[in-house]
Amino acid sequence: MIQSKGEKIFYTCNYILLTIIGILTLYPFWDVIRVSFSSAADANNMAFTLWPREFSLDAYKKVLNNQFIWIGYKNTIVRIVVGMSIQMTLMVMVAYPLSKKYFPHKGFWTMLVVFTMFFNGGLIPNYLLIRSLHIDNTMWALVLPRAIDTFALIIMRNYFLTIPESLEEAAKIDGASDVKILTRIYLPLAKPIIFTVLLWGTVGYWNEWFECLIYIRDEQKFVLQSILRKIIIDASPNFAEIGGGNTSAADTSVEVVKAATIMVSTLPILVIYPFIQKHFVSGITMGSVKG
Repeated sequence: MIQSKGEKIFYTCNYILLTIIGILTLYPFWDVIRVSFSSAADANNMAFTLWPREFSLDAYKKVLNNQFIWIGYKNTIVRIVVGMSIQMTLMVMVAYPLSKKYFPHKGFWTMLVVFTMFFNGGLIPNYLLIRSLHIDNTMWALVLPRAIDTFALIIMRNYFLTIPESLEEAAKIDGASDVKILTRIYLPLAKPIIFTVLLWGTVGYWNEWFECLIYIRDEQKFVLQSILRKIIIDASPNFAEIGGGNTSAADTSVEVVKAATIMVSTLPILVIYPFIQKHFVSGITMGSVKG
């Protein structure tokens, strides 16, 4: 396709602008990587460099040798597995009937679900509810409040609406029950939105720390982001505030330990995302067009 002079100028400016934005976006992340592999003296030098001038793994050794990092990993992974199992089960059970035209009072139930997306009790009522259920300082306090993501539920319901009704009618003629129709037809066809919601929920659980701050008192039950928060805010490379180590911090800069901890807590999501990305665009696009 032959481009006019104006189109060439337009695309050239676009490429230049996007390249600049990409560099501005990626450099802070790259700088964290650089600092995490630097020595204490190099990190404290505050010079502008793209590569560590004194390569060192001391910060990673200090981070990975601390038991609380692994406790945080374990608690976070358990939270994701249990939380996403409950969340996906409940959202599929709600989204499927709401996608049916013959569902009684469908509009009322849909509006009731949407209402919860804009209005909630707030922090204090939620805290009192968790206390009254006697699940504070347990993993359930970090899982049950997120049992249903209303926005993701609406997207999933809209995706189910895009599946042809003729498939359901043909299955019913063959004697299939609603459970078989859901598990054999809808869920296999809804893989893009399933993976999209899984990605949203996993990232949400992985990054969330505030609920742990509010509900959890036992350090052995802290999630990874709560431990990361203590390291970043308390500036404690030895994790002293969370039952930390006894080694001296003289050989490792606080900033280097912070950077290494950020990388350790971020890497799993960076590894998982490319495998789910191919489903992400189609899931969002098809799940957002139906009313």
